[in-house]
Amino acid sequence: MAELHLQSDLFSQTDSEKGQVVDGDGPSSDLSDLIEPEFTDNAHTVLRKRYLKRSASGEILEKPEDMLLRVAEAVASAEEKFGNDVQQTTVTFYNMIAKKEFLPNSPTLMNAGRELGQLSACFVLPVEDSMESIFTAVKNTALIHKSGGGTGFSFSKIRPVNDTVMSTKGVSSGPISFMNVFDQATDTVKQGGVRRGANMAVLRVDHPDIEEFINVKRNMDKLNNFNLSVAATDEFMDAVERGSKYNIVNPRDGSLVSSRDANTIFDNIVDSAWNSGEPGLIFIDRMNDANPTPHIGDIEATNPCGEQPLLPYEACNLGSVNVSVMVDRIETGKFLMSWTRLEKTVINAVRFLDDVIEINRYPLPEIAEMVAGNRKIGLGIMGFADLLFKLGIPYDSEEALLFAEELMSFVAEKGRKASIDLAKERGPFPNFKGSVYDSKHMPPVRNATVTTIAPTGSISILAGCSGGIEPVFALAFTRRNLLDQDDELHEVVPEFGRVAREQNFFSEEVFAKIAEQGTCQGIREIPKDVQRLFVTSHDISPAYHVRMQAAFQKYTDNAVSKTVNLPENASRKSVAEVFKLSQRLGCKGITVYRDKSRDKQVLNLIKSKESEKADEVALPSVPIGPRDRGDVTSGITRRIRTGCGKLYITINMDDDGPVELFSQMGKAGGCAASQSEAISRLISLALRSGIRPEAIVKELKGISCHRIVWQGGSRILSCADAVGQTIEWYIDEKLNPLTMKNSGIIQSIEPVLDEEDAGLNIIDSNDEEVVENLAGACPTCGGPLKYESGCVACALNCGYSECG
Repeated sequence: MAELHLQSDLFSQTDSEKGQVVDGDGPSSDLSDLIEPEFTDNAHTVLRKRYLKRSASGEILEKPEDMLLRVAEAVASAEEKFGNDVQQTTVTFYNMIAKKEFLPNSPTLMNAGRELGQLSACFVLPVEDSMESIFTAVKNTALIHKSGGGTGFSFSKIRPVNDTVMSTKGVSSGPISFMNVFDQATDTVKQGGVRRGANMAVLRVDHPDIEEFINVKRNMDKLNNFNLSVAATDEFMDAVERGSKYNIVNPRDGSLVSSRDANTIFDNIVDSAWNSGEPGLIFIDRMNDANPTPHIGDIEATNPCGEQPLLPYEACNLGSVNVSVMVDRIETGKFLMSWTRLEKTVINAVRFLDDVIEINRYPLPEIAEMVAGNRKIGLGIMGFADLLFKLGIPYDSEEALLFAEELMSFVAEKGRKASIDLAKERGPFPNFKGSVYDSKHMPPVRNATVTTIAPTGSISILAGCSGGIEPVFALAFTRRNLLDQDDELHEVVPEFGRVAREQNFFSEEVFAKIAEQGTCQGIREIPKDVQRLFVTSHDISPAYHVRMQAAFQKYTDNAVSKTVNLPENASRKSVAEVFKLSQRLGCKGITVYRDKSRDKQVLNLIKSKESEKADEVALPSVPIGPRDRGDVTSGITRRIRTGCGKLYITINMDDDGPVELFSQMGKAGGCAASQSEAISRLISLALRSGIRPEAIVKELKGISCHRIVWQGGSRILSCADAVGQTIEWYIDEKLNPLTMKNSGIIQSIEPVLDEEDAGLNIIDSNDEEVVENLAGACPTCGGPLKYESGCVACALNCGYSECG
């Protein structure tokens, strides 16, 4: 673990009294001291959709302040066990969250004070080389996902494909086949209707099936509920640097299988990450070097976003300090860091997270036992990009890197001191004897780990700040009401809007330029110093992304969730350099994402005016009613994968052409099946009424939902899009393959986006909004989704996120 060094006189210690929270209200606080929370419209959307308690019929039963009090009272109830003032602690915890100074991870907000009572976000489950262990892990995964948690696994102990299975005299199907079982189980289980299941799959680089694992996400039809990471050993990374071979080992018996060229494997990892953003790298030996309890077990895997290395059956509850509000504005209008407020918040947050362990109800007894032994917590920060804006420090600067170290070393120092104080009051974590703290003769601590940098997907929206330590995705954008296309809201990153108004360069024209490209770079109306300060994720060089992650990792017990965003034209060499630099600078893992690498270039289907007029002339008059179906039809059925499951589409013809369409979901019943049936009936009616199939294709193709899948290299946006694509395929391949392809349906295909476009409100030649996104349309506002820190969230910050 990194030694903590005080870097300025701003780190003056203000010790809290033993057994007392740090609060200006003092021990006499009562519930009348509770403040009224203020949330943005986006935050209210998230609260209603994910956090507020509902009745069995779906009626919202609590207000945001009711939720905060429910959480504060439940967590503060742990103080009674130690003879402390529960009511005072309740007020402190409530106000800390209401002021948006600190927020715990989503399961705590959702479940504290409720029957479920499962408050942790991060879990790792063991997967041994036996059917019993594998399917026990599948069952346990379902229980964890149902309770609101995410799971990580190492599949490295499973014997490789075609290896011997003595009990059956057969051969093994390998770890990838079992990963598919976990993926299907995750698809089936929804986390209380508010959180999708999320998994991390880890495979050691010395496993015989490593190349299959590296390449599995090239087919985006597979393992959509998994993030993938290669556990890169020091031996492997050293071999990459030397250009030598490294050993491949059979996990069944530890025998040497072969030696492979390290750079061949590394280049394969780089190429796959360049193509799809996966796999990432976990530097597994470095994680174990920082393992505080090696006498209890080895680190094998992390949680889904990679920031929390855990032992098998271990869990961790996370929380984040909103550093964007840890400032004071002085008379000159400048902001200064409020280290005193930050210290108080860190001390109270550590107590909060330790209290969570006391009241938590874990889904498995093995997890409860492991957590009780190590008492790991993960306190991190969010709002870092907003804080830099306020302090006038560009994200991609040496000053920002130094400030990041100063900030995180302060949080780590005060957090560790708070854990030491709790150990004096409550005792150290039970596995302290034999831990790294014990062997180094350090003071007893209450928690085996204290700090983690998480992605803070949803809770940063509640706090109204930027996520984790990521730079902002865009400075300004237009949000359209999907029910009323004339209803537009112009939204700007708050600090940028303040500066724009104070310096008198804000205008509708400037806003439109920023909203189109997402960044203010190169806009002549904006002063150069403002352009320098307000950089976005794609304005920042990959090296600065990595260096910023390393700066925070230096003072973080666990790991750091961070994505290195690369432009679309980034080379594979750039990806390789990012991976190597992250290892050299001491990161515990690394994830890259090249813009648009998970999607085709946006295509624009354009008709010439002449072809449109020809179509109008060629359209037959529509009869008063549909023609008869007849007694006999012939047709063909095509199976196509959608985000709702497999869809079987049958198109039948009579002598006059296509006459009807039927569709059947692979999973019977449900909303998706009923909507598919409704679409099919309307299409059949349209076909029998003389509507051309091409016109139906035009209406259906491109309709998007929040779950995009891939089949045969094609992107399936929704069930409606699947039907449209199937009709188009039928026209092209089955109905009239020679004439239909030259009929003017697709006369030209042109890219809509260039390298500078940020994917926000791009308008095509037909004046229709084309929203390019990487994981489907946002189910809340229809805007683009972004990949960040292993998480998927709305790029427009409307409130949708798959991470807590």
